[in-house]
Amino acid sequence: MGLKMIKSKASDELSEMQTNGLNNDEVEQDDLELLKQEASLDYLCNLPPHRFEALYAKQIPSSIVGQSFLDGYKNHNDPVTTIDDKRTYGVKFPTMHPIYENFRVKTFKSLLTSAASTDQLTTLGELLYQCHYSYSACGLGSDATDRLVHLVQELQHSAASKAEGTTLCGAKITGGGSGGTVCVIGRNCFKSSEQIIQIQQRYKKQTGYLPFIFEGSSPGSGKFGYLKIRHRSRTDHKVCYTSDEGSPV
Repeated sequence: MGLKMIKSKASDELSEMQTNGLNNDEVEQDDLELLKQEASLDYLCNLPPHRFEALYAKQIPSSIVGQSFLDGYKNHNDPVTTIDDKRTYGVKFPTMHPIYENFRVKTFKSLLTSAASTDQLTTLGELLYQCHYSYSACGLGSDATDRLVHLVQELQHSAASKAEGTTLCGAKITGGGSGGTVCVIGRNCFKSSEQIIQIQQRYKKQTGYLPFIFEGSSPGSGKFGYLKIRHRSRTDHKVCYTSDEGSPV
């Protein structure tokens, strides 16, 4: 729905500019091309946050009743879902999430390649927190993962942590979503491990459940390769392991 609203707004702006006529101003020509791109926007994540704030943010309602959306926009161009005309849909936060999440991911990636520092780690942690709360604002979070993220914050900002130097810096929901797993980022030191165990025990005390702790990092498929499953026939499937270079193993 948010994507349709943005494309509709861009189309309206484009039509108005074309109706009023264009001069030879280079800036106006550039703006025209930008609106053309946004009128045919394929995915929300491809819209930069500054463009969203500049032109579209005020056009997106917090929520909308299905019938009101259909009256204004006819359809949402999604072949796999159907709009219930009586249901109220959240629009603003689910629209904002992919726009800002894509920016956060790119920022996170850039920071990973910068020199290691306290500022780097705290900024990475802040990005994780923002990801978590943006996801939850869409209605996709869970009480369990919110509780774990809150416990990380409690330890991070406690007087003891500040006195000894902060070790845990951020957390977010991850994995399958809507519950499940929380990713925590911190310094690679014994104190961080101690605090993770404290979070585990605090969570058990509050809920009666003991979370499982996954530790360490993995180089991922870039190191280990991946599986290719090639369909040969209804009764015969071939599985081929490939190396980093793409050759069979």
